[in-house]
Order: sequence, then C-alpha cells, then structure tokens
Amino acid sequence: MKRPNNFFPTAWLGALALAGNFAAAASLPGDWPHEQHFTLTAPGLVKFNLPVETLDAARPALEDLRLFDDAGNELPYVIEHPRPAARIVQAAKSFQTSLNSGTTVLTLETGLAQALDAVTLETPALNFIKAVRVEGSGDGNRWQPLAQGRPVFRQPNGTSALQIAFPAGTWRWLRLTVDDQRSPPVPFTGARVQAAAGESAPGEWLPLAISERHDNPGETRLTLDLGAANLDLAALQIETAEPLFTRPVTVAEPQIVDGAIREQTVAQGVIFRVAVEGLPVSTNLTIPVDTQIRSRELVLLVKNQDSPPLAISAVRAERRPVYLAFLARSAGAHHLLTGNRQCAAPNYDLAALGANLKNVSVSPLPLSPLTDNPNYRAPEALPGIQTDGAALEVASWKFRKPVTLTRAGAQQLELDLETLAHAQPGFDDLRLLRGGKQVPYILERTSISRALSPEVTTTTDAKDKKLSRWILKLPKANLPLTRLSCVARTALFERELTLSEEVADERGEKYRRSLGRANWTRTPDRAAREFVLALDSPPQTDTLFLETPNGDNPAIELDQFQFFYPATRVLFKAAAGDVVRLYYGNPQVAPPRYDLSLVAGQLLAADKAPATPGVEEPLKKSGWGEAQIPGQGGVVFWGILAVVVVVLLLIISRLLPKSAPPGDAK
Repeated sequence: MKRPNNFFPTAWLGALALAGNFAAAASLPGDWPHEQHFTLTAPGLVKFNLPVETLDAARPALEDLRLFDDAGNELPYVIEHPRPAARIVQAAKSFQTSLNSGTTVLTLETGLAQALDAVTLETPALNFIKAVRVEGSGDGNRWQPLAQGRPVFRQPNGTSALQIAFPAGTWRWLRLTVDDQRSPPVPFTGARVQAAAGESAPGEWLPLAISERHDNPGETRLTLDLGAANLDLAALQIETAEPLFTRPVTVAEPQIVDGAIREQTVAQGVIFRVAVEGLPVSTNLTIPVDTQIRSRELVLLVKNQDSPPLAISAVRAERRPVYLAFLARSAGAHHLLTGNRQCAAPNYDLAALGANLKNVSVSPLPLSPLTDNPNYRAPEALPGIQTDGAALEVASWKFRKPVTLTRAGAQQLELDLETLAHAQPGFDDLRLLRGGKQVPYILERTSISRALSPEVTTTTDAKDKKLSRWILKLPKANLPLTRLSCVARTALFERELTLSEEVADERGEKYRRSLGRANWTRTPDRAAREFVLALDSPPQTDTLFLETPNGDNPAIELDQFQFFYPATRVLFKAAAGDVVRLYYGNPQVAPPRYDLSLVAGQLLAADKAPATPGVEEPLKKSGWGEAQIPGQGGVVFWGILAVVVVVLLLIISRLLPKSAPPGDAK
C-alpha cells in the first residue's frame, strides 16, 4: 500500500464501540460533562469529521475538546476548517462599448492569466432587465460561446443581479452581447472579472426547520432552527414554487451586543426567478454565508416591498465540515470529551504531525452518541449560570406580574402589552424576582413585528368638511409602536396622510403632537392597496388621529388598520418549582448590571422554554410629586400654582390704598 510521505499507513477503519454500557479502562477527567467514544483497528494518523452534536456541545472555538486513549493518555490533536481558496476579483484591464442595432457589445481584456468563471457589469441605470450572451477568446479574433441568455437586472428598489457566471476557463478576452431588442439600451461603464477557485471546499446540505414565520408589511421574517450551534455555514438555499420574483434577502444571527441580544447581519444577497421574453427562466435561490454561526438559530429576512409574501416551502443550509486529526499511538477505544466551559485552550507540540495532514484522507469514523461522562455528575441546565442576584426593595415599583414556567432550565419571556405600556422605554426598570432576590436576565430585542388592531371611528372635521379623519383607539397608552398600515378600497387617489395625537403640556393645555406623515398615490399601474406609515416616535396616549385633506375629491375609504411594535423578550434561567415575578414601572431606577452577560452565549444557544406573563398587579399609586394622567399636570404643579396665587393676592392687598374710617370724612 502506498505510504504518503513515508508516514503511518492509513489502512484502518473506525468502528463504533458498543454504546450504553461502555466502561473505560482508565478514569476520564471529571471536569468535562460530555463524552463520545470510538474504536480504531490500527494505530496511525487519523482524521475524521466532527459530528454536529459534538460541535453543539463544545465551545465555539473548540478549545474545550480533549482526546484520550483507553489508557487515560491525553492525545494532541489539530482542528482543520476547510475553506475554499480565496478568489481574485479585479477590474477588467480594458473595457470597450459598441452600440449596435438591437444590441450593445461589451469587449473587455480580462488582465488575468488564471481561469475565470464570472464577470460583473457596472452601470448607473436603475431600472432594467437584459439578456446577455458571453463569449471567450484567447486572441481577440476567435470566440467561443460560454453562456447564452443570462439575465442581468436592477429594480427601482435597489435589487440587482449584475454577475454572470460561466464555465471556468482561461480567457484573455471576453465579449458580452446585451440584447436591446425589447427595451432601450443601458449604459454599462465597466466590468470586474472573477478568477475561479483553485480548490473547492467540501460541504453537506442540511434541512432546516422553520420554527417561526412572520409576514409583516413589506417583509417576511423566518426563524430557522439549525439544530446545533457553532456550525460553519457556506450558504443558505430556499425552496419556492413561485414562478417569477426578485427579492433582496438578509441573514441575521442573534448576538450579544451591549449586554442585550440583537440581530446582527451576517450575509446579504438576492434571490430571483426571472425570464426575459423568448428565453429560458433563470433562477438563483442561494445566499452565500461563509461564516461560523454560534447560535442555534438564524433569522432570514425577505424584503417583499409591495409584492405579496413569497411562498417559501423549505430552507436548507450547506455546512462546511470540521476535521479533527491526531496521531493514534495504539489501536482500541478512544474518548472525546466536550463541554468544559472554564478550561483554557490546549497548547500541544504538534511537530509529530507536521505537514502530513494534507495527505491524510478523511476516515469514515463513527462516534458514539453524546453521553454524560461517567466520572462527572449529571450537569444541571446551563451550569455556571447563577440564578440568584442581589436582594431588591420593591417599594418604588408600581406593577408586577407572575411568570408561569413550564419546565426548568433556560426561559424565554415575551413582554406583553401591559408591560410594554407601563415599563420605561428602554426597559431599565425590568426586574425578575424570586424569593426577594433578583433573577439575572438578558434582554433580547428582536426584529419580529407584532400586530394589534385598534378600534376605528371614521369622521370628518366639524370646521373643515373636506378633511377626513379616522380616530384610532389603542388598548394602552405609551405603547412602543413603530408602524401603521391600512388598506384602501378606493381605486384612484393621491393624498398626504398625517398621524397625530392630542397631548397636554405641564399647564394642562392641549396641543397636537405629530407622529408621522407620508404621501400615498394609487393608480391603475400602481395597484398596491396597502399603505404603511413609519412613526417618528411612539405615542404617549391611547387615542390617535389619522387625517387627510380631500380637496375637491371624494373621501377615500380605508380599513384593516393595524399597528406594529417590535417583540422584546427576556431570557433567564429558572429551576423546577421557582416562583418568579416580573416587576416594572419605576421611572427613577438605573438599568441592572448582571454577570450573566459573561455567559450570555450559553443562554442564547440553549433550548429555551416559553414562559408566560400573568395578570398585572398594581403595587403603588403615583406619588404626590409624580405626574398624573397625561395632560392633567402633576399635583406639585397645581400646589405651587395655588401658593403663588395666594402670595400674589397678599402682595396686591398690601399695595392697595386703605380706605378712611367713616368718621374721618370731611
């Protein structure tokens, strides 16, 4: 058998040891909670693919992995993350445009000596779709067809696809013929050429579960369950039966930012299925990602604009494998340990492995299922996360709610309308208590939009009969609303709509406070019936007014009013039988600072049980120095005003001339 680099032979196969009642010949370290074992039939250099359950149980950088043989000897190892070779993308060396009858011909000198597989056009045009034929040449005279009828386009909303892929080949010259027979020519100003990847990286496709779907105005939000954390994702691919569409797509990962969980963009792209008249349909349903996802979830945001939501039937991900390589000193059982959250990364002398890893093939080595280390006590949910904080005096809090738990472990509590209305805008006053002590938590600010339907009354202004008004009654004041949407039954109109509320200043004098305004035009060629108005700031009251002047036109008919607000969640840990209450409504308190933020990644990656808020319990009425109902001023203001009036009356009475006694009149 051939021996690569005169190193150890690789004529062995791993076999799965008997799972369940496996007894190690030597004791394993007790600081690692999880163990997997496998058996080698021969010593030598071993390289195998780490299962997703191993990656999920380990830390993101895999610094907690430890490998032992059956005699208890720790074995050095190397982690390998296969990646495709970096691509060269550069501007074409020369670029010439020729405008002909019915076509635009673009001739470019590539300037690259290696193989090419794509070219990207540059243009200032904002609205077009064209079919392109691509040809390659080595001398600029003899041309070979590379691609036919490939679409390039850009839409007014910014969605564009200007890259054209073709089979890899070495071409000094490229010629692109743009079809102008069905639409006017488009000015192309340049091009970038892309070198083909020297080595492709291995990958496998995994089906993803769509755990949540929210169709909001202009956007579809999908929460994707990856099934494990710490996966190296190359791409996402959607499945849809929609015949023709273009959609910009954003991929976001929940991450810890400034002590709270926020959705951070990790990839963007465009998915489409388009057809130029007379040519086959072209499709792209893949979004490149090429990064490690530390969370178990991803958020896929599909921008629909004025189009109906895209019917997405499934989503799958391409995962890059992660290899572990080591030198097995003997055949027999071996043990892989994971899950130690405190250990430092190992520092091995890997000179024995040298450069031979490149020549070692990956072994089909199956590992046993992830089990508890027999020398480690069964871990509690989220070990290392403290469930108790400092004691809290709650006399200054106005409201509380009981929290219903379904099981122990990580919890996810979404704030309801009462909490959103009575808590401070930044949620600085949120506190979770158990037995008088605080329960540390992490605030998760999501891109999920929740909808609520107001009570609507249609009326006209008493002084201006040409002004249409809709009175929108909300269930609560001070809700963090961000958008208003409605639907028009009127087919043709152009209006400016204004949203406002009536509030009062400190003296109790009422005035109109603007919340947002927008123009709405509906014509036969712009058939979108839905209107969306973004609020400049959240309302302070529970009664809003949507108004529009009709001029000399008939009034427009609107219905299906909906307001939207972002869903905010609280993540925390609880034990079985815990009695937890949520406190809020204290405008004077500073935000809490918990050490939980140091291990927030564990909490985010954990399988979370839904916790539900109960009935609101008022605890404290507004004090004499606090503002009362919005618009009526505070007691302090009216008390000071009364004192000022009395003092002024006393001063005036002293300044007035005294009347003479009746007997003194002359």
